[in-house]
Amino acid sequence: MFEELGLEGWAPLAASVVFGLLIGVAFGFLAQRSRFCLRRGLVGPEAERSSALGTWLMALAVSIAGTTAASVYGFVDFSSHRLQSDSLPLAAIIAGGLMFGAGMVLARGCASRLTVLAATGNLRALITILVFAVAAHATLKGVLAPARTWLGDFSVDLGQPATLAAMFGNAVIPAALLVALLMVVVVRSGASWAQLAMGALIGALIPLAWVGTGYILYDEFDPISLQGLAFTLPATETLFWTVAGTATDPGFGVGFIGGVLAGSLLASVLFGDFRLVGFNRDTPTGNYLAGGLLMGVGGVLAGGCTIGAGLSGVGMLSIGAMLALASMIAGALLTSAALQRQTSGQSSLVPAE
Repeated sequence: MFEELGLEGWAPLAASVVFGLLIGVAFGFLAQRSRFCLRRGLVGPEAERSSALGTWLMALAVSIAGTTAASVYGFVDFSSHRLQSDSLPLAAIIAGGLMFGAGMVLARGCASRLTVLAATGNLRALITILVFAVAAHATLKGVLAPARTWLGDFSVDLGQPATLAAMFGNAVIPAALLVALLMVVVVRSGASWAQLAMGALIGALIPLAWVGTGYILYDEFDPISLQGLAFTLPATETLFWTVAGTATDPGFGVGFIGGVLAGSLLASVLFGDFRLVGFNRDTPTGNYLAGGLLMGVGGVLAGGCTIGAGLSGVGMLSIGAMLALASMIAGALLTSAALQRQTSGQSSLVPAE
């Protein structure tokens, strides 16, 4: 497919950077305007909670539908993807999901939301994302890698790919059931048509990324890895490329992170949302640093963030991704409840946006 598009003059890896940049710009712009974040839908301001959750679930429904269609029609093959392995690392997924959920409450946003906010002048978000990237890299390849490997050994071998498609014998039936269930919640969420439209467009970026890296840019003589939208691994790749650019070549993930920052910056400037904000006594620095650390470690253990494991992983009907997302939700709710009890009726340590 790569040669058929007349891109022979491009190396597939270089083309993937540009593709990731374009996808990222769209994500950053849409996420900034819609304030797209799972945390807001779970523990955000009560008046906004239902509509925010509806917007996020709309993206998930479109991701499931689009990714299933791409797989069924042969545009993408997930058979060798880590989220469809026969082995399910339960301990790592659950522990990582709980950590990530706790972290996104402490940091007042998940990794994707904070990346978007960082480009709007939010210095709290910028610092937290840097901590997130360092912690994730340490867990992948650094001092915390042995602990990750040890936790990963506590796994269950299912004897078949850990997906709903394998359980049902096909992908269409479980995908249709999930989309129908999600749409019932979406319709009742009270989200505006504009919010739902932006959520749907964000969800459509998920299968577009899969098809782009797995089909459009596929070159059998110079293959690149199949990649969907995510923030954990791309954040570590961007960090490493930033500090050691001569030792590594950028790929889709680096382009995507750069695009998210550019798209969010563009939206914030166009709509007058850009302003520099830092820490103050109502935004404890320790909460953000702890949140970034927990999300970085947790995102790697769980196999992704709310986008990588949530929208992209659940979109491919991965059981591991569904377990990770459920653990993130549980971690967020438990942490929010603990903070509310700690404040004893006073203002929360994690203020509303």
